[in-house]
Amino acid sequence: MEKSKLAAPSSVPRHVAIIMDGNNRWAKKRLLPGVAGHKAGVDAVRAVIEVCAEAGVEVLTLFAFSSENWQRPADEVGALMELFFSALRREARRLNDNNISLRIIGDRSRFHPELQAAMREAESLTAGNNRFILQIAANYGGQWDIAQAAQRLAREVQA
Repeated sequence: MEKSKLAAPSSVPRHVAIIMDGNNRWAKKRLLPGVAGHKAGVDAVRAVIEVCAEAGVEVLTLFAFSSENWQRPADEVGALMELFFSALRREARRLNDNNISLRIIGDRSRFHPELQAAMREAESLTAGNNRFILQIAANYGGQWDIAQAAQRLAREVQA
């Protein structure tokens, strides 16, 4: 996007959050398999990251895979996990090269150990970066968030 089309710095929000939805509908409309929509979504995410970083947004949170998404057909969930794994491996270096820090929030326990390791590696690789923070909410839901907040409060009370 051209810099002249970016918002004035005073009107740029510090934190932008996006619920990623509609990839299957996009693919079906084009008579493509659902996973094609998710692959196109990865390209769209890359563009959004670039625009947000250029505009001066400090944090971008992408709600990528809610805890309810486990209810989808097993083959679709499998394809999404493979796409997440490959995109994470491929994009982590690009994020690092652009001084972008990656954080993944949500309950990781249901993800395959290899995917969990890839998450940790990508976060470690980009941990020292400070241009921009990209948060990906994966296996994340309101119930999980409330449980995490309650656990934090309990730890603070005990301290």
